[in-house]
Amino acid sequence: MSKEVKNTVKEKIILGIDPGTTVMGYGLIKTQGKKYEILQYGVIHLKKYDSHELKLKKIFERITGIIEEFLPDNVALEAPFYGVNVQSMLKLGRAQGVAMAAALAREIPITEYSPKKVKQSVTGNGNASKEQVAAMLQTLFKLTELPKMLDATDALAVALCHHFHEGRFQTRGRNEGWKSFIEENPNRVKK
Repeated sequence: MSKEVKNTVKEKIILGIDPGTTVMGYGLIKTQGKKYEILQYGVIHLKKYDSHELKLKKIFERITGIIEEFLPDNVALEAPFYGVNVQSMLKLGRAQGVAMAAALAREIPITEYSPKKVKQSVTGNGNASKEQVAAMLQTLFKLTELPKMLDATDALAVALCHHFHEGRFQTRGRNEGWKSFIEENPNRVKK
């Protein structure tokens, strides 16, 4: 690749979000080609708010503020995993929806990734613990110390997962092998 082509690789900012109703993690990375660096990461503390509605309002305000400050090109969210408690899932889905609405209000593209996909992308193990994800991020970003709240590192992992998978077709719950590709794209196969 020539120097001219290398210099035309667009710089992008990705906002990763780890939705939560008690603590919501966020992480911003700047990418250019294969290079990436952290811009900011942290958590939004929501436990202190009495009602779910106030928590949703706070999420919208904080995510909107982060978007206005950093102007991300993409937002990547960790999709809620299916749990036993329906009420918790409903509240988590609302929190995710409010974060998505903040991005959609600024016409920023949104991509969701399953927790397993995020862990697999960052650590190579889809069943990695939060601590293992944080340790790998510490290595990849050359961090001297990790935040106390692992929700922030989870959000960074979501942003990095998006960087690693950007431009690739995302599938959920399907076989991603050649057989699946051929079945889904019969017009692209020469016989």
